[in-house]
Amino acid sequence: MSMIRDLRAAVRPSRPSLRKDTGAYDATRDPSTPSAVVDCAVYRDGRRVETDHHLSPHEAMRQVRRDGGFVWIGLHEPSEAEFSGIAGEFGLHPLAVEDAVQAHQRPKLERYDDSLFTVFKTIHYVEHDELTANSEIVETGEVMCFTGRDFFITVRHGGQGSLRALRHRLQDDPELLAKGPSAVLHSIADHVVDGYVAVADAVQDDIDEVETEVFTPGRGGKVSRGVDSARIYQLKREVLEFKRAVAPLLRPMQLLSERPMRLVDPDIQKYFRDVADHLARVQEQVLGFDELLNSILQANLAQASVAQNEDMRKITSWAAIVAVPTMVCGVYGMNFDYMPETHWKLGYPVIMAITGVICLGIHRTLKRNGWL
Repeated sequence: MSMIRDLRAAVRPSRPSLRKDTGAYDATRDPSTPSAVVDCAVYRDGRRVETDHHLSPHEAMRQVRRDGGFVWIGLHEPSEAEFSGIAGEFGLHPLAVEDAVQAHQRPKLERYDDSLFTVFKTIHYVEHDELTANSEIVETGEVMCFTGRDFFITVRHGGQGSLRALRHRLQDDPELLAKGPSAVLHSIADHVVDGYVAVADAVQDDIDEVETEVFTPGRGGKVSRGVDSARIYQLKREVLEFKRAVAPLLRPMQLLSERPMRLVDPDIQKYFRDVADHLARVQEQVLGFDELLNSILQANLAQASVAQNEDMRKITSWAAIVAVPTMVCGVYGMNFDYMPETHWKLGYPVIMAITGVICLGIHRTLKRNGWL
């Protein structure tokens, strides 16, 4: 089956570089659709059924029940009132509907009698010229998917992660779309995980930059004083946000790839293994980022502590040196008549010379011991 051999190439574009505009994030809504519905179309035999007007979800479902095929409805941040009609039309479970409207859900897979409810967290890398303590590294969104026998509904939250380009790519591959809603579910999962891979590469660059700054020796090969710990901590927080999107999704992808489900075409199910494999690799990367940032943060704090200790040793050393003339001047500053050598002509230069010799000796000793 040529369709199966070419499935991965059809649904996975070349990995986008997040260092430039790739066009992966399209406009959120079609200007001609004032409601939350971004697009609504009927697909029959893998091809989009063209109409002379925008189909409503009710019209689309009526066509599907009459002539076959499936309907794909895309929504962006629908209100409860906007979604309630669609939920009733397709018989969606109330708990899943509540999650889809409220958003802020963990990635998950829930099975109901006539549908699958899947939640994906989308990740977008935020470009920045310089990493600061307030830099936003990753921006998250959500895609909720309802997969039924003859319908597929996506509900997006957040300004990023448009599925418009993905829909167009799928429409160019009728053999794939002929497999039904489960083919769309796999394509979205693959698209989201590919985004994780690209973001992980970009975050790796930021971590490498911070790591280089922390471990670059200071002037004269001395221990570096480190970087602003707030920058490292902010990067760690962003990595934690990334981990919250990646880690919970691994189990749902494993279930889709391992357990037979009547709503998932068997030819499509095996390709969820590839998605799960890529996701597991990204999870390992993100966990590694977290551990590496812990080490970098500890090393940075240790370097700052060492630098402070060096400063204290220098201050202490100079205080010890200055203590000698201070003591001598203090003794001779007392107004007594019978002070040693006060009436000797060479008394002053001799005392100064002795004081200088003692200070020089202390200085050489401390420097030999590495305190200066």
